[in-house]
Amino acid sequence: MLNNCHFSKLIHEQAARYEDRTALSWRDYERDCWVPVSWREFSTKVREVSLALLSLGVGEQENLAVFSQNKPECLYVDFGAYGVRAVTIPFYATSSGAQVAYMINDAGVRYVFVGEQLQYDVAFSVISVCPTLEKIIIFDRSVERRPNDHVSVFFDEFVDFGQAGDGAGELERRMAAASFDDTANILYTSGTTGASKGVILTYGMYHEGLRVNDLVLGLDEKDVILNFLPFTHVFERAWSYLCLAEGARLAVNLRPNDVLRSLQEVHPTCMCSVPRFWEKVYQGVKEKMENSSGIMRRLIESAIVTGEHCWVNYLSKGLPLPVGLNLKYGLYRRTVIKLLRKTLGLENANFFPTAGAAVSPEVERFVHAAGINMKVGYGLTESTATVSCDVDGRPISLGSVGRLIDGMEIKFGENDEILLRGKTITPGYYKKDSTTKAAIDDEGWFHTGDAGYMKDGELFLKERIKDLFKTSNGKYIAPQMIESKLVIDKYLEQAVIVADKHKFVSALLVPDYRMLRKYAEEKGLELESNAELCENAEVRGMVAERIDMMQQDLAHYEKVKRFVLLPEPFSIENGELTNTLKVKRRVVYEHYADIIAKIYEEAEREAGAPVQA
Repeated sequence: MLNNCHFSKLIHEQAARYEDRTALSWRDYERDCWVPVSWREFSTKVREVSLALLSLGVGEQENLAVFSQNKPECLYVDFGAYGVRAVTIPFYATSSGAQVAYMINDAGVRYVFVGEQLQYDVAFSVISVCPTLEKIIIFDRSVERRPNDHVSVFFDEFVDFGQAGDGAGELERRMAAASFDDTANILYTSGTTGASKGVILTYGMYHEGLRVNDLVLGLDEKDVILNFLPFTHVFERAWSYLCLAEGARLAVNLRPNDVLRSLQEVHPTCMCSVPRFWEKVYQGVKEKMENSSGIMRRLIESAIVTGEHCWVNYLSKGLPLPVGLNLKYGLYRRTVIKLLRKTLGLENANFFPTAGAAVSPEVERFVHAAGINMKVGYGLTESTATVSCDVDGRPISLGSVGRLIDGMEIKFGENDEILLRGKTITPGYYKKDSTTKAAIDDEGWFHTGDAGYMKDGELFLKERIKDLFKTSNGKYIAPQMIESKLVIDKYLEQAVIVADKHKFVSALLVPDYRMLRKYAEEKGLELESNAELCENAEVRGMVAERIDMMQQDLAHYEKVKRFVLLPEPFSIENGELTNTLKVKRRVVYEHYADIIAKIYEEAEREAGAPVQA
């Protein structure tokens, strides 16, 4: 049952209800086990943080920063801060020194909580350019502090600050004064198109978000949740708060690369994720099929095809399965599909919210065929995550991002831009009045920058308006749609489409080097480096054939005509990806300008035409 009280009281009220039941767990890598934390212990930790913050003189609505990968301490600090009416600002664990310095200075942060060595090193390196920064509080005891460090303390030392003082009365006063109008978080956007902006999220926005999601999601205290995405991201953050308010148990995945292992150990019933996760699962299953015996491969193929048929033609439309088909699919669900889900650790699956990018039809059909209730949705930081999502018992169309949540208003502006209004929409950007006025008009409509349309009560996305390309032939190209088709292939990891002001579409492709190397070995090709793999004619020919197959349903002007396989992946370190792993197109185009120019120059020469500047 949803407990939708103010966040300052949530953990304490849940502790009174559930007491010694497990609230969350985390993997202790030294002991190689998952460590449970009861609701009572959770409440104690939160109260200790609140008292420690008061001992440091943290004021009401003062900004605090949390610079860490997912750790239980992130939750302790969040809810401890909410108890004293402070504001938490999460930083991505991969943030650069420049990004961290900008956010600290922009928000006037005095206290930064850091996770491990990397975050500590970055935070310590920016002290000299952050005049407001007074103290770094370190979660991980194994962090090696600098010899000249006089500003940091470990988290257990920080907690001790609160034991020495007498802040209980002040804590009770602040909790009583807590308002839904207070700011809870400032979430800095990842900045794909410009400078990072601090999105203001109030307790009232979360309160409404929890209410409306509770209406459409079948979540309760029996559910087990694997926290995979960063708590910094609004999707995981709002989702985790909903789960805590429902009394569900969180399993905090500390290391992103360990998610598959965690799935098999935790056996979650729910987990929010992004399409790329399911694309990797899809690729993994296809690879398993290819490496299976003939009989097993045919069984898996038949099970998946049957499951897709059932979902696409009946279940997604709310129609009952014909008797024969129901018996056939039921048999597969109890055997092949059951085994497949068990291998993934998803045998107890309830539902899996998915958002953040377009979900390819192939992947969506596959996930549902496997009996996994993927709930595709759409949201933004500025909308406290959920704007729309698939709803059980209502028709679901391939390619849609679900139905609008209760209370959300929508209309479409110029170029079919999605405009939103409702109680979960941000009041604006921190200290950026002009940016706020540009995004939220006089009637309170938030301009998303996404194009879309409604059909039969479902929302469909078209493209980020700023991302639309126009070729020199006057044809409009939606790059994300093409990219999403390409990266479901097992040989491709990343794709960036090039088309703007050019005669045809080309692509910069980052392959899965492991898979390419495996292909080369099978063909007897002795190719040692990534560069040799990417330049080999036989390898390129194989990739070209697969690209042609994947884009058969595209219009001729949308198809990739030429591509380059890159020997190095796009990265956060090179500035080509945001902290949420979204491509910064402008940066990629700048870094690979010579390669892009060469693609089109060669095409012109081969066509026998003069090269255009």
